[in-house]
Amino acid sequence: MADLPVRRGGGERMTARREWDPFHRMRELISADPVEELSRLLTGRADTGGFTPAFDVKETKDAYIFKADLPGVDEKDVDVTLTGDRLTVSGKREVEQQDSSDRFYTYERSFGSFSRSFTLPEGVDAEQVDAQLRDGVLRLTLPKRPEVQPKKIKLGGGPDTGKAKA
Repeated sequence: MADLPVRRGGGERMTARREWDPFHRMRELISADPVEELSRLLTGRADTGGFTPAFDVKETKDAYIFKADLPGVDEKDVDVTLTGDRLTVSGKREVEQQDSSDRFYTYERSFGSFSRSFTLPEGVDAEQVDAQLRDGVLRLTLPKRPEVQPKKIKLGGGPDTGKAKA
């Protein structure tokens, strides 16, 4: 494990090797996320490695379904609000207690507060929203009002009388 960076309790980073390693630098560059960097620049966030969950959003004929992985987040630390056509999911994942004698070989999990907002199309039934956090997965089901759900329209121009035409 001589090539792994070592982090000690307070978060300072020390490397076990002193010489410059071009492959280590290349791995750092490849793992960089330019979208995250741009987001940090635009929002003015100075912190690196904050926790921001990714969402899957899909539309079915009856509802809009949102899913997000929130491992290690307690239900009491998640807040879901729907104001008009704006859905906001916010919360926090707490940093685990660390002892100053702990020795980390890598520290990749992120912690902190997060907030994500989505603009919804018209027709969401705000009274019937279902939110569940189970096994670290947040699932929001926002049903559509019946009047905006698709309806099957029969071809033929008029009501079906059941009589065969001659």
